This record gives sequence, structure tokens and C-alpha cells, in this order.
Amino acid sequence: MKKKISLLICMLTAVLAFTTGCSRDKEELEYDEAMVSQVADYIFNYFPNYDDTAVEQIKNLRNFAFEQQLTEMGLPITPEAYISAIDSWKAGEEECGAYVSHGDYTFEADGDELVVSTETEFENRMASVEFVFDENLYLDSLTVSARFTMGEILQKAGLNTLLGMGTVFVVLIIISLIISLFKYIPAIQDKFSKKPEAVQVSAQAPAAPVIPEKKTVVPKTDDSELIAVIAAAIAAAEGTTTDGFVVRSIKRRKSNKWN
Repeated sequence: MKKKISLLICMLTAVLAFTTGCSRDKEELEYDEAMVSQVADYIFNYFPNYDDTAVEQIKNLRNFAFEQQLTEMGLPITPEAYISAIDSWKAGEEECGAYVSHGDYTFEADGDELVVSTETEFENRMASVEFVFDENLYLDSLTVSARFTMGEILQKAGLNTLLGMGTVFVVLIIISLIISLFKYIPAIQDKFSKKPEAVQVSAQAPAAPVIPEKKTVVPKTDDSELIAVIAAAIAAAEGTTTDGFVVRSIKRRKSNKWN
């Protein structure tokens, strides 16, 4: 049992020694406070004087000429970081007002960056201005964080809540209106799905017109002459005149032969 406890103590000691050695290997970033403060002072002295025209002129500078100008001024900052810092400063002025003054600098060095911060007074409110330098002590970013009172924070929170809830209710109302219109969808779908009835053309040939059968029409002849001839013949045969009889009808015999 004692051997196990001794082994466990040795293992813990080795882990602690390894952790301590690793923390010592990570050296803090070395920096010159005067040089870093000079960069921060430059920003506080010049950035408040930039108007919109000056900012546009700076942004329109060529990258090489801009970088050379910064090097001549002894500012460890790239053109991209310089323009980004201007944008952050202008955004802070819109929120806090015009710059008034700032306090002492606070330095916090890490393994690969240096953070310099100071409490700054603007026209409308206090703010915390923070400069972040990289491991080469080049200015990497600038942040202006406004200090809001509890009343302003609650007011903003209330406005955000009302805005969020209002947006949700508006969306729900729109969704309910859309759902209420679903009952009209089948009727509309049926209306558009109906195709116009095509005129059905019969593939069969039209029926031939019925031609009525021709009836043999026996032309009517004038029998008056025939009646006169027959009457004369009968009168001659009887030795009398035609005044004694009248021929009313003439019928053809079935046989043409005389008996």
C-alpha cells in the first residue's frame, strides 16, 4: 500500500514539474511602454480631427505610398489596420459624441499580443478605448466600447424585446392569414386545371344523303279520243249512234289476245 502511495506522489510531482516548465517556456511579450504610448497618443491627437473628406482622401491613397508615409512617421501600423482604426474611431464618435480627454494607459501583455486600454471621456458618455498590438508590436485593432447607464441598458433591452415580440406576432399573423386562404386553393386549382372542351370531330365519314327512290310515274293520257273511237266502233257494231250509251271507264284485259 505504501509503495502505491509513493508511486502516485511521484507521478503527481512529475506532472506539476512538466506544467511549470511549460509555463516558463511561454515568455511574456516584451514591449516599450513609451513607444506603444506614442502610437496611442498619435491616434488621440489626430483621429478626432479627421472629417469625412480627410477620411476619404486617406482611403484613396495608394497602398505603397501610404505605407511609406507611416514608416516615415515612425508608426508601427499597416495601411489596412490604420483605415480599420479610423472606421472604429468614427463609429465610436457617432455613439459617444466628440472626444474630450482620456486617462492613463493600462498595459496587459500576453504571449503573442499586447492590450493597451484607457478610460476616455467623450461628449455624451464615457467609453473604454482599447488598442491591440501583435507580437511585432504593430497596431492590430482599435475598439471603442461605450459605457451605458443602467437606464439606457434597460431601455435598449426593452426596445429589443418589443421589437422581437412584435416581429414574432407580425409573422404569426401573416402565417394565420396564409393558412386561412388555404380553403380557396382547391377551388382555384380546379378552375385552372379544367381544360376547354375540345370540339369532338367524328372520325367517321358523314353519312351519305338518303336519295328517295324514284317512283315510276305513268303519264296520264287523255282518254277522250280513245273513248270516242271505242264508242264509234261499238255504235257501228250495234247499228246505232253514240248517243244511246256512254263510255264511263276503260279497263285493260290481262291478256292481249282476242278471244
